[in-house]
Amino acid sequence: METMTFPRYSPDDIISYLRSHILEGAEARNLVKGDVFGNPRLEVLHLIYLRILQKVCGIRLEHAYVMPLNVDIMYPQIHEGFLPVCNLYIHMERLLPMCRINDFQIADVLSPKTKRTVRFLSGILNFVNFREFRREAYLELQQSYKLAMEKKQHLEAVNQEATLKLEKLKTVPAEHEAEIKQLTESIRELEQQLRQDYRRKQTALQEETFQKKADIAERNQKLNECKVSLAALKEEQEQLKSKIVESPEERKSYNEMMKEKIKKLKKEKQEATEGYERYRDLVDVLPSCQVELQLYQKKMEMQGENVERLASVLSEIRNLEDQLESSQVELKKANTDEMSLKRVVTAKREKLATAEIQLKKMHEDIELHKCAVLEHFNKVQEKRGAVCDKVMAIRKEIKQKKDQIERLKEDAEEKAKKAKEIHLILKAVVDKCHESLLKAVKASAASRAEKIDEIREGLFSIQSSLNDS
Repeated sequence: METMTFPRYSPDDIISYLRSHILEGAEARNLVKGDVFGNPRLEVLHLIYLRILQKVCGIRLEHAYVMPLNVDIMYPQIHEGFLPVCNLYIHMERLLPMCRINDFQIADVLSPKTKRTVRFLSGILNFVNFREFRREAYLELQQSYKLAMEKKQHLEAVNQEATLKLEKLKTVPAEHEAEIKQLTESIRELEQQLRQDYRRKQTALQEETFQKKADIAERNQKLNECKVSLAALKEEQEQLKSKIVESPEERKSYNEMMKEKIKKLKKEKQEATEGYERYRDLVDVLPSCQVELQLYQKKMEMQGENVERLASVLSEIRNLEDQLESSQVELKKANTDEMSLKRVVTAKREKLATAEIQLKKMHEDIELHKCAVLEHFNKVQEKRGAVCDKVMAIRKEIKQKKDQIERLKEDAEEKAKKAKEIHLILKAVVDKCHESLLKAVKASAASRAEKIDEIREGLFSIQSSLNDS
């Protein structure tokens, strides 16, 4: 048993823990180390065990005095003094296996030893600390689950309200249905006209821009070719300069030729820029289309109020849709949190289910035991009733015998009185008889003495006569 799964506390730590967490009031103040260890006081140790059972197992005080009878007992009142110790041993034998202690015996309740009580209390305190720690975590998890469920219910209520508002906004009242239909038809017609005009102008502008882009691309190609040719000519010029020493006249003619080419390139460049500016001017023509669109907008201002109404309705719908989206996002988050919490809760519920199954089995065993105890108790009560009837009959017989004894005593006293009287009478008679006998003896002795004297005298006379003769 030295390889344990819990730490062993010192006696001082155990006493301080018992004072602060298990006992209360005068019980905690009056607890001393010598009451539990060394030469322990049994009533104090039994009280500590009982308080631990009350705190951990929820056992009430009256359970310690219920008689757990499994055997036919002739006189159960004889065992009433041993009941608290027996019940304490039974409940502790159920508790200590949960604390990883499996060798608890009845001797540990009746004559405890210091080492074993230290080990038992260390295991119990370790289990109590573990129970409190896990109980706090379970309560926190339960509180977070409750808050998540409340948040989910709130979000569902908000979602329902938003859906109701959307339905109200989508449902058009009967009074405004005709106006809204007319407005929608007119808006559709205007949109179709605007789209057709816009498409026509857009196609025309696209064609023009395509042509201008093609011209610009051709001119850009020419420019690039000219640049490439210029670069090649410069390279040839440098190579020739390194090889040939030119005359100044040839050089001047060559420079004039190059200047003419540069002027031609500048002219082509100016033409390209002018084409680009024309294309830009054509692109700037687009604001005229915008002016026409503004005219159409002025025409639509007559129906703007109704459109604004629709726009407000649409904005409200969008706001509600945004709220719905946000609420749905929150719902998704809440659902994910709920799923995680549900997983944790399912795991805890499985553990609780296993614990409940064990508790149910324990309760069933206890109920079966109670039923057996009650049946046995009823049998005991029946036997007790029969014994009580027998005892009552015996008591009646004893009373009758006592009455007979008293009567016999009275008769004996009366007979004793009579015997005393008879004894006194007989004593007086005997005394008289003795006196008469003494008188008769005396008289007979006197007459006998006289006769003896006469006989002696006669004998003397006879002897004297014989002597004379």
